[in-house]
Amino acid sequence: MNSIAKAITELHSTLPEGVELVAVSKFHPVECLKQAYNAGQRAFGESRVQELCSKITQMPADTRWHFIGHLQTNKVKQLLAAGPLELIESVDSERLLSLIDAEACRLGITVKVLMQVHVAREDTKFGFGPDELLAFFRQQKYTALKATHICGIMGMASNTDDTERIRADFHAIAALRRQIIDMCPDLRGFNTVSMGMSDDYPIAIDEGATLVRVGTAIFGERNY
Repeated sequence: MNSIAKAITELHSTLPEGVELVAVSKFHPVECLKQAYNAGQRAFGESRVQELCSKITQMPADTRWHFIGHLQTNKVKQLLAAGPLELIESVDSERLLSLIDAEACRLGITVKVLMQVHVAREDTKFGFGPDELLAFFRQQKYTALKATHICGIMGMASNTDDTERIRADFHAIAALRRQIIDMCPDLRGFNTVSMGMSDDYPIAIDEGATLVRVGTAIFGERNY
């Protein structure tokens, strides 16, 4: 068994029921994705539209694609035209959400998305601030969407070795989802909490992650 297959098998065996693994395959060649696929992995995460478009054509049809990077507004049409996406995890502004919805309407498809929330210390990460996200739902702006289904939220912890800070960040992300559900009882299917990466996904699972994004622990360091 090669190292990628071994990592996939070990990860799947440790994830509790109800937690899905997304293999973060960005910057890795298709050959590596195929090794993970052959070991049973189906969901893969990409962060660049052009790279995703290329890989879709080279992988089996039942591969499930997650877009996890910052999506530029001028790339929305290209991304949605690439083929079926399971999830766009990184909707970080109302403008981007509106553009996705408009393009999905034009194409006659339904797009599933997560709202990206920013709780980490770093200013460089994208996403809605917690208050901004709560205001979006409090004002029920999601009711204007015609072809987009908001399935939950995504976030990242601070880039630190302080595990208590990491745990607090994940706790805050999961708590936001619960607040939104309490605020908007008419929401349906708002049950995904995507958080946790190679170094911290066990903490994320402890705090309520339903989806973890693991790359380095599967594929090794990225080839930029």
